[in-house]
Amino acid sequence: PDKFDLIISDMTMPKMTGDELAKKFMAIRPNIPIILCTGFSERINEEKAKAIGIRKFIMKPIVMREMAEAIRQVLAEKVPL
Repeated sequence: PDKFDLIISDMTMPKMTGDELAKKFMAIRPNIPIILCTGFSERINEEKAKAIGIRKFIMKPIVMREMAEAIRQVLAEKVPL
């Protein structure tokens, strides 16, 4: 888990949701920056995402400029282990 600098995940995946994935990663590496993307979710919103430690919450469709800015922001504010 120390071989990468951030996680970008979709909310909807086959075996687990993006927020479940985020919680599992943060249990191992609490300061890992996570960007969560979703088109629509009744389960999570930006406020809930931030409450569990997700650094950025992006709604689809994603504009590349928005994603690039989100990546820059989460890496700039990354807290050392």
